[in-house]
Amino acid sequence: MEFFCYHRDRPGSVPLREELLEEHWAYMDQYATEMIARGPTFAGDGQTPTGSVHIVDLPDSAAARAFAFEEPNYQAGVYRDVLLRRWRNLLGRTMWDFPTDPAIGSGYLVLGLGSGPATDLDVPPDRDRLIAYGPLLSDDGTAWLGTAALVRASDAETARGVLTEEGYADIEVHPWEFGGRR
Repeated sequence: MEFFCYHRDRPGSVPLREELLEEHWAYMDQYATEMIARGPTFAGDGQTPTGSVHIVDLPDSAAARAFAFEEPNYQAGVYRDVLLRRWRNLLGRTMWDFPTDPAIGSGYLVLGLGSGPATDLDVPPDRDRLIAYGPLLSDDGTAWLGTAALVRASDAETARGVLTEEGYADIEVHPWEFGGRR
């Protein structure tokens, strides 16, 4: 089962995040084979971390909750909240299958939070700009709750355009970059 996990940073937690960086990476190393995509989100300055995205393939919801809530930054209070949802990988690939050439635009996390009938269930035509794409689902996988995408785009508005605006109660766009050890 695939899961989308977005840990959102608590304001002022950057020093603690930096202190725990090696612990965070060591924890994530345990999930290397299950990882579909990962990476930090940033404030508008492109420097200040605001969260961490992890898309993982795990056996069940209990394993996903353990992954999200046993993470060292979560345990230490770096994060203010966690969005954890079942997810379906409509691209059928990982972020490592996507070229990291910065000339094709910056990375963005686009989160569309559902408000009614399911929308954007098909992969958009501009598939070459999509790093990860799929619906956010209820725990049992039957109800559509939104859509999550990692996108390469020239700017945030272009990234936002990957989703159908009127199909969502809210759409969030966050600067994002490919994650992992540097």
